Amino acid sequence: MPDRGGSPSGPRVRVGRPSRRARTLLMTLGVLAVLAMAFVMFAGFWTDWLWYRSVKYSSVFTTTLWTKIGLFAVFGLLMGLAVGFNIWLAYRLRPPLSAMSAEQQSLDRYRMGVAPFKKWVLLAVTVLVALIAGASASGQWRTWLMWVNGVKFGQKDPQFDLDVAFYAFDLPWYRFLLAFGFAAAVLSLIAAALTHYLYGGLRISSPGARATAAATGHLSVLLGVFVSLKAVAYWLDRYGLAVKSSDFKATGNWTGLRYVDANAYLPAKTILFCIAVICAVLFFATLWRRTWQLPVIGFGLMVLSAILIGGLYPAIVQKFQVQPNEQAKEAPYIQKNIDATRKAYAIDGTKPENYSGKSTVKSKDQLRTDADTAASYRVLDPNIVSPTFQQLEQKRKYYQFPTTLDVDRYQGKDTVVGLRELNIKGIPKRNWINDHFTYTHGYGAIMAAGTQTDANGSPVFTESGLPTTGDVGTYQQRIYYGEKTDQYSIVGGPQKELDYEENGEKTTSYKEKSGVSLSGAFNRAAYAVAFSEPQILYSGAIGEGSRILYNRTPKERVEAVAPWLTIDGDAYPAVVDGRIQWIVDAYTTTNGYPYASRTTLGDTTADSLTVGNQQRAVVAQQNQVNYIRNSVKATVDAYDGTVNLYQWDTQDPVLKTWMKAFPDTVKAKSEIKGDLMAHLRYPQDMFKVQRELLTRYHVTDPAQFYSGSDAWQVPDDPTNKDGNAVPPYYLSMKMPGDSAQRFSLTTTFTPNGRPNLGAFMAVDADATSKEYGRLKLLKVTEEVPGPAQVQSKLNSLPDVAQFVRDMRGADSDIQYGNLLTVPLDGGFLYVEPVYAQGRNALYPLLKKVAVSYVDADQPDGDTTKDTTVFEDNLTEALNAVFGVEGPTEPTTPPKDGTTPPPATSNDAALKSAIADAQKAYDAGEAALQKGDWTAYGKAQEDLQDALQRAADAGAKLKTTGASG
Repeated sequence: MPDRGGSPSGPRVRVGRPSRRARTLLMTLGVLAVLAMAFVMFAGFWTDWLWYRSVKYSSVFTTTLWTKIGLFAVFGLLMGLAVGFNIWLAYRLRPPLSAMSAEQQSLDRYRMGVAPFKKWVLLAVTVLVALIAGASASGQWRTWLMWVNGVKFGQKDPQFDLDVAFYAFDLPWYRFLLAFGFAAAVLSLIAAALTHYLYGGLRISSPGARATAAATGHLSVLLGVFVSLKAVAYWLDRYGLAVKSSDFKATGNWTGLRYVDANAYLPAKTILFCIAVICAVLFFATLWRRTWQLPVIGFGLMVLSAILIGGLYPAIVQKFQVQPNEQAKEAPYIQKNIDATRKAYAIDGTKPENYSGKSTVKSKDQLRTDADTAASYRVLDPNIVSPTFQQLEQKRKYYQFPTTLDVDRYQGKDTVVGLRELNIKGIPKRNWINDHFTYTHGYGAIMAAGTQTDANGSPVFTESGLPTTGDVGTYQQRIYYGEKTDQYSIVGGPQKELDYEENGEKTTSYKEKSGVSLSGAFNRAAYAVAFSEPQILYSGAIGEGSRILYNRTPKERVEAVAPWLTIDGDAYPAVVDGRIQWIVDAYTTTNGYPYASRTTLGDTTADSLTVGNQQRAVVAQQNQVNYIRNSVKATVDAYDGTVNLYQWDTQDPVLKTWMKAFPDTVKAKSEIKGDLMAHLRYPQDMFKVQRELLTRYHVTDPAQFYSGSDAWQVPDDPTNKDGNAVPPYYLSMKMPGDSAQRFSLTTTFTPNGRPNLGAFMAVDADATSKEYGRLKLLKVTEEVPGPAQVQSKLNSLPDVAQFVRDMRGADSDIQYGNLLTVPLDGGFLYVEPVYAQGRNALYPLLKKVAVSYVDADQPDGDTTKDTTVFEDNLTEALNAVFGVEGPTEPTTPPKDGTTPPPATSNDAALKSAIADAQKAYDAGEAALQKGDWTAYGKAQEDLQDALQRAADAGAKLKTTGASG
């Protein structure tokens, strides 16, 4: 019989509950999914803990973690309780009967919908605001630690006579508490108002009173709390004026009180504080009066007062009292700003010394003699010769040198240093095993004399080869941690590592305890998840003894173990006690030093070397600061990654504060060994910050500072066309009054908007010197050509024009090296190496040296003034610039031991070089077919050498032909 409902006939299928086996399977899958998600979230935490434990800085991890957890819990709980309590209280204060109106009847549906879940809604809202507030508060861990561990500066601000620590450590925490209080008051007010509206305590369109007495009292108290917090804000704003930044047209960036702040804003804030207190009392009084009339009037008066007293009155004072006589009115405050800024940036002991720029020596022979002892002129430019190091000492494609090399001192001589680091992109065959197991480290420190080159213009290496040999002696040459090492490696296990290739392949296995052990399955699983690399979990290349190395760049490691430090942009290597140590300068900073003008570290430390090179950029915890100290010297062992932090500035209260927060993380200065001390130097970024401030703050007279008549600027680098600031240069030299050369960091200044030389500054950069950190500033009182003018004159010399034509004819590029400036007998000596790089040559060679002796105009018409020459080497250039006969510079034979061909045999030299190039090319092709990479690399070196000799001989032939 057909079904009347229209459904097909037949037995009905009953859909029942899943079987017990299916339910068990679903439950198991659900539990596994939850555990997997929990493990993914846990993996990052666990691997971080393992890494900090491996570098023996687990206390940094735990202190930071527990501080964040504590702040999250306390402030999350406070916010949740505040909002939840006010929602609950509003619900308890609801009227027993709602008014019979269309508004209330429409709300009945929402009340009925919420009624069964009101506890869950309350819990959900409370938890949500608690999580948001807790997460925000946990980000204030630095502020909390500085407040609770703050050390006195022993210096007081000139306005309120409070210790600087109040502004640096206390005020930021009070402002956070105030902001948190405002957030809690506003959220509680909104939540209470919505609850009162939902349950009839507040009405918009219903007849009768708009609010019940209970709702009026509740909301008035919350408004009273808000206004009370506003009163506290007005009071703190008074102190905030001492660290307030503003734009002062006379000086640009300004920090601290000015006349209008001290005489208008400060009293205005005090008056507004009193009005806010009275207004808050009126709101609290509604608990008894049950009316908003007086509080609303009081609140309106407070707003009006804020406009009139806090805004209009200061504008009137500025317009009619300050502007007509601004210099006189602002003078006392400018003086406070000058004093505080100079002290905050440690330039308060730097006073300009007049330096006429006029030669004090008339004898050319004496000038020439003095020039030899004035400086160790570094003709090897570390910013240019990296490709030369790369070509001559790379040895294998999987090695590399940094773009900019470093300058250090070995055996008392300025030395250019570069580490032969691993280049993962140069591995012949890329795969996971090769990338992370086989090719794990670089090998050797390559060094060259900074003051000389060989006859070909190549560096004279004092440490070279693979493994390296030279002046340094025996040391651990393997480089597992370096500036270019940004990938992880797994070492010490079953898989052997390639050590180096020289007369056969050498292998090694890492024996140190650096890194994190992967012997256990749990750690392997954690890293497989954290690095998104499942092969870590099951690869047979990982076994007993395997350790994973990561966070391998020096700056990255120091920043991780000391997250409260700002890291200098230039970590540099040094061979210390038989190990390669990366030396990292680190700073403590604050932006809460009263009256001290702020600077932006990212902008101040930028120059022609840092633009486009993030590896040389400062790692700033606070980009805007108005206090900085080079308080920590850190080292990172290139072999085992050990990080050591040494207290350098023993008086810095910011460092003392962090040492209280993280005890036993920073070692005493006395623990720095003598061999390490010999390689410590004054940091570049600190020097760049100080020189930028000294462009204005070398002036200590308020009237002169206000006028800006003696403002300077850091000149653009004249050796390139990018328009970026000239970098400071390390150089061993004598400043006027010194009896011997000092390893120094130097810079020049030009008057604002003018190209002539305005000043010259050098700092004693040798950490072993008793006068380390002495800034000596020479203010040039006469008209002397600046770097750009000297470069322009050099470019206009006929010899330079001929050289450029010859090089371009030989298809070579010209590169100007660092333009060094040295004070000499009242004038200035400029020295600039000039490099050429042929089209077929992969690296630049030193070809010429330009020297200019600039001297202010003198009535006797001395011919030594403003002389620029362009010669084959430094000795000849110094002889020529002073017009004296002297010995020629002793030439160092080329690296291959050959003797450069004489000028009369250039044609034969060219033919010989071409033949050698063809021979090397054929040898390379033969080696390539056999797969002999060692022979192929040797052939490529021979080919490049032959091509360079051919280019040199061709250029000399062309010069000879032109002169003939």
